[in-house]
Amino acid sequence: MQQVQGVISRAKDAPVELVTINVPDPGPGEAVVRIQASGVCHTDLHYVRGGIGDEYPYLLGHEAAGVVEAVGDGVTNVAPGDYVVLNWRAVCGECRACKRGQPWYCFNTANATQKMTLEDGTELSPALGIGAFIDKTLVAAGQCTKVNPEARPAAAGLLGCGIMAGIGAAMNTGAVQRGESVAVIGCGGVGTAAIAGARLAGATTIVAVDVDDRKLAKARELGATHVVNSRERDAVEAIREVTGGYGADVVIEAVGRPETYEQAFYARDLAGRVVLVGVPTPEMQLTLPLAEIFGRGGALKSSWYGDCLPERDFPMLTDLYLQGRLPLDEFVSEEIGIRDIDAAFERMHRGEVLRSVVVLDGADA
Repeated sequence: MQQVQGVISRAKDAPVELVTINVPDPGPGEAVVRIQASGVCHTDLHYVRGGIGDEYPYLLGHEAAGVVEAVGDGVTNVAPGDYVVLNWRAVCGECRACKRGQPWYCFNTANATQKMTLEDGTELSPALGIGAFIDKTLVAAGQCTKVNPEARPAAAGLLGCGIMAGIGAAMNTGAVQRGESVAVIGCGGVGTAAIAGARLAGATTIVAVDVDDRKLAKARELGATHVVNSRERDAVEAIREVTGGYGADVVIEAVGRPETYEQAFYARDLAGRVVLVGVPTPEMQLTLPLAEIFGRGGALKSSWYGDCLPERDFPMLTDLYLQGRLPLDEFVSEEIGIRDIDAAFERMHRGEVLRSVVVLDGADA
């Protein structure tokens, strides 16, 4: 066992705390990873505010890159010294989704069996089964995906959650094809990544919709061909205008609210695809005319983690980054220390950053 420093949320809406945490030696199928960098994702703020569960205390952080320090018995996919991006959907290979050849839908994903604890023995709930605002974390070995070590941690770690969710919503769930039109509603980190993914897939018309001109400016930098401030203009009307009056082939909703989902539904072309990647809260409800759902055809899909397969997608996207074809560095708004997370949450809430990234001591960032 090791004792390291990590950031926890002890109770709903309480300030986060930097505390001493006990990290067990890895058991069978587990790995200890020294964290080099971890993005501050909106999901972490959801944990703090009680929007995901009440299994406090939570060990925050999950969007991370680092180096494997030790592995337990039976681990063959990684070894000490490997540079990895952590994932929160380590596929089992045995459930009905995996057996039918759709492991990105795995219904039995793995986390570490042992628990990290506070000094008094209180068990911690790691965010998304990872817990990466910490010097070293314990995960299932399958949560470690080897990538090219030339990719700097502050950028590569972002593939672990939000960037993958957005790119995957476009390329995997939405299956954007060359020459298609795409609209993205909500241009935070995930939505802007969806724009980058649509550009990678070959979309020729990419419409970004938001209420913040700063976010729209960044969306244009990362591939949007048109931008719409929906405080000033009806989003559905604007999307139809730039798509010949028809609507977009793919509309990606990256907010997670009923009103923006309704915009996405009506902004798609006949037989178009709507992809929900924004995360709603449990109380939200949506009402749509069933005749419209039938009459418009196409597909209404939700995107789980960008429907990614980490062992396939993380190395590929890392290589595209190193080739200069995926501008991950543009998503890193600032690099901060581990004591600055509360302030980063505030900047994220105000829409001032795409991503703050916590860089741990000793990381080559």
